[in-house]
Amino acid sequence: MVVFIKILQFLLALSILVIIHEFGHFIASRAFGVRVEKFYMFFDWKFSIFRCKKVNGRWHFKFFCKNEPEKYIKNGDKYEPIDLNTLPEDDWRRAEDNTEFGLGWVPLGGYCKIAGMIDESMDEAQMAQEPQPWEFRTKPAWQRLIIMIGGVCMNVILAILIYIGLIASYGESYVSTEEVNKYGITVDSIGYNIGLRDGDKILSVDGKYIEDFYQIPMALILEDVNYIDVERNGQNVKVELPESAVNQILKNPSMMIGVRSPFVVGGFSVGSNAQKAGVLQNDMIIGINDKETPYFHEFKRVIGDYRDSDVDLKLVRDNDTMTLVVHVASDATIGVFPAQTLKVSTIEYTFWQSIPRGFKKTGKELSDYWKQLKLIFKPSTGAYESLGGFITIGSIFPDKFIWEQFWRLTAFLSIILAVMNILPIPGLDGGHVLFLIWEVVTRRKPSDKFLEKATMIGFIFLLLLLIYANGNDIIRLLR
Repeated sequence: MVVFIKILQFLLALSILVIIHEFGHFIASRAFGVRVEKFYMFFDWKFSIFRCKKVNGRWHFKFFCKNEPEKYIKNGDKYEPIDLNTLPEDDWRRAEDNTEFGLGWVPLGGYCKIAGMIDESMDEAQMAQEPQPWEFRTKPAWQRLIIMIGGVCMNVILAILIYIGLIASYGESYVSTEEVNKYGITVDSIGYNIGLRDGDKILSVDGKYIEDFYQIPMALILEDVNYIDVERNGQNVKVELPESAVNQILKNPSMMIGVRSPFVVGGFSVGSNAQKAGVLQNDMIIGINDKETPYFHEFKRVIGDYRDSDVDLKLVRDNDTMTLVVHVASDATIGVFPAQTLKVSTIEYTFWQSIPRGFKKTGKELSDYWKQLKLIFKPSTGAYESLGGFITIGSIFPDKFIWEQFWRLTAFLSIILAVMNILPIPGLDGGHVLFLIWEVVTRRKPSDKFLEKATMIGFIFLLLLLIYANGNDIIRLLR
């Protein structure tokens, strides 16, 4: 059920993002009088699940049908157009001015087929005909440029609107570094290797104080940090980061540092052994047998040694220290949930205040993701090893359908889609933009043959990248 919920959220987010992206190309094309032949959610290789088109003033609908015949017949090396007047009145090919809308069956995105443009359809037949005034290729370069960046712009606008709505509705919540410093941090093996220790209190990163504690790992990855100032055992210590710090952190940035907090009982699971033994809510657990565990992470580390056995659980209740005998289950648990002991700060905004905040947050997310992307091209960081495909994307969605989290992830994925599409790779929007800029600068338009070959090379590269990213997912699952 959990997997189904994650897949459902992923497909819903993908559908929204693709439709918005392609709609950007659609409205820009129509604004400049360019025909849009198809507008599809998902790819319709060989056949489609659903399609519709307005023919002779009436909408026609088809379900689970093969792709429509082409408007051209191949005669040797040439493509000859069919005389559309000889076709039946309700034949879709007669309504050339209207767009065919549909739902494909291959859930890898979607497309907007623009007349007279070399794209993923690789429509050689159309490109072999004489250029028409309603085609993409006959429009001025500046109009073609706007059409190509329309999708990316719509994704950025979508992210801005989502963030404005979220900020206006929920504000901005975070755990401050000052709050975390009440008890200090916990570190895993990666945090330990770069020089941090349990109980450290982070004062600054490269001399800068970071208000949101959970932004610190990202700052270490993106900002080329050289040192961290911490308070350790009452003394200020400068932790110089090794050259391999980014490489190590990228392996598990979320677990590198955590929040150290006392183990205050917040609740119990069904059939809790601790509750049966007399443990109460708000009790503070401080030890197991003869081992002191004043903090939750220490308790988790120690309890694994006592599976399927009874232990003396030492706790504090109303300033009194007491001991209870509790049975530890085979999965090293006693059925207790820790309470939230750290204060979460929330900044509230009015709707009008949320508008500039939405723009600012979108700008920061764009900048941060661009920096992350650049790390992939630095072999020393090992960032290419963290590339993921559909499994990685799907796994970021929560186990339950929570609208706030869903829209936050959708906004983030919209930013990713915008950045990835503007990359100067043939086959992506950025590839078309690159050739258009070349045309504007040199006043020489690349030939259709060149664009076809470049697009094919781009698609092969993107396919290999897709295979590599999803291969990483499979390898991680097998591990």
